[in-house]
Amino acid sequence: MIGIQDILAILPHRYPFLLVDRILEFEAGKRIVGIKNVSINEPFFQGHFPRMPIMPGVLQVEAMAQVGGVLAVQSGESTEGQFVFFLGIDKAKFRKPVYPGDQVRIEVHVIQQRIPYWRLAGEAFVGETLVAQAELRAMVRRQIEPAPS
Repeated sequence: MIGIQDILAILPHRYPFLLVDRILEFEAGKRIVGIKNVSINEPFFQGHFPRMPIMPGVLQVEAMAQVGGVLAVQSGESTEGQFVFFLGIDKAKFRKPVYPGDQVRIEVHVIQQRIPYWRLAGEAFVGETLVAQAELRAMVRRQIEPAPS
């Protein structure tokens, strides 16, 4: 299991955009299973939607991408200074709404990997119910410096 402190060391995301709380299973270069606990305190619920809070589908896909990012970085020989760039989304489908109080289990497996590129398939479940799925493309490389302002 990979806990939140390790996730914070792997991913650059922070509140309110860190969308993975724990990694339950990990097979380097093959698959990963992560958890996102959805709380009514999430800032996006203020506007999506005030009387019917539903987790936005784009954030469900982002959670899949973050779990996939942990897989890609942790599968490399060196994790120091590695950064995952999200390159694309294909075949995204949203099957059921995700509500406050739900625990989303995110399963991601590798479709294809050619250094530094990754093609991943992600599925999000609440209980045994599939709520979202997508294919994701990413690239792992050393972190780059931001452009001067």
